[in-house]
Amino acid sequence: MEGNTNKNRMVTLKAAFSAFGVYFCMYGFRKPFTVASFEGLAYFGVDYKVLIIIAQVMGYFISKFVGIRFISELKPAKRIFYLLSFIAIAELALLGFAICPAPYNIIFMFINGFPLGLIWGIVFSYIEGRKTTEIIGLFLCSSFVVSSGFTKSVGKFIMDTFAVSEFWMPFTAGLVFIIPLVIFGIMLNKIPKPSAEDILLKNKRQPLDKPARRALIRRFFIPMMCITVVYISLTILRDFRDNFNREIWDALSFTTDSSVFTLTEIPIAIVVLLILSLMVRVKNNKKAFAYYHYILFAGILTVGFSTYCFQHHMMSPFLWMMVSGMGMYLCYIPFNGIYFDRMIAAFEIKGNVGFLIYFVDSFGYLGSVLILLYKNFGSSKTTWLNFYIHLNYFIVITVLISSVIAFLAFKKKIQT
Repeated sequence: MEGNTNKNRMVTLKAAFSAFGVYFCMYGFRKPFTVASFEGLAYFGVDYKVLIIIAQVMGYFISKFVGIRFISELKPAKRIFYLLSFIAIAELALLGFAICPAPYNIIFMFINGFPLGLIWGIVFSYIEGRKTTEIIGLFLCSSFVVSSGFTKSVGKFIMDTFAVSEFWMPFTAGLVFIIPLVIFGIMLNKIPKPSAEDILLKNKRQPLDKPARRALIRRFFIPMMCITVVYISLTILRDFRDNFNREIWDALSFTTDSSVFTLTEIPIAIVVLLILSLMVRVKNNKKAFAYYHYILFAGILTVGFSTYCFQHHMMSPFLWMMVSGMGMYLCYIPFNGIYFDRMIAAFEIKGNVGFLIYFVDSFGYLGSVLILLYKNFGSSKTTWLNFYIHLNYFIVITVLISSVIAFLAFKKKIQT
């Protein structure tokens, strides 16, 4: 018995370490370019940096719609092949971005975003449906809290130290992460399949064909629509904060030394990880699913309250960025897998997390594109900081209303 327990712990540790590593390194191909300012460049009446962010997000966005079918039907034997192939395509696209002159190189950011948008579903398919999915998922999710800041720090360090241009920096940063990613990917591919105990506790996970996908959405139509609105809102807030982190820090009069992007995110990752890890102790899937909604309410109220305190000089800029980021990630992280993992177990759904993640994710990145276009054309005179503050309040109200409706609708489903 003790031998099995130790074996399960080793599987959990290996899965958490390798999943964290793969997704952490993936950000090395996605985010370093956002630390560059590309100052003075504009095409078609739009800031060049906004254009390349939109191009990458559009690739990411379209891949989510492809992922609804691709990830939900993905066979385990093909996962490692697609994982490494997609990373190679993303890095080659960054090479194209460096070689091709602006504005024609914008297309390469679209090509870069498309394969990267499918990585999450591949990685999560390795870890879902396990007794310890929640704890593994938390380590995986914490990767994108820390990695976004860290990879930006790497990008700025490369430019400052080696005099690499803003156009060559994204490709160069990708080279730093490619070997570690391959190693972590091979480790992830070697973790054992879910055990009989895992299947008993969390339901067997299986591919979903088109009729099964439609039936699932019909069954949970109202709460899923509300959760989709919640996820769109949180993705908009998280992406805006992530992509224009440098501009926000500049407006807050902080010197954008390469460490600032990492220093705020590490405490966020630790606190969010500690809070959400308490959910592992909740064995009853229906109770755990309800508790995630309480965490959502608390997290989004933290965003609103901290923003109010900052505006009224009751909180320092550094503390505000940390506390509001903490609240936002408390809401955002569960929707990247562990929320849906509990949903499948609570309602005894025959299917997989990948479909549900990609269903909400596909609409989430559409929201990111629309908000960037609105900022450029409808609110161009508003500073990045003021726009972000107003965005915080709008998202808080939207998420609160939608999440309460979703919670009540799911509660009704559980009781019937």
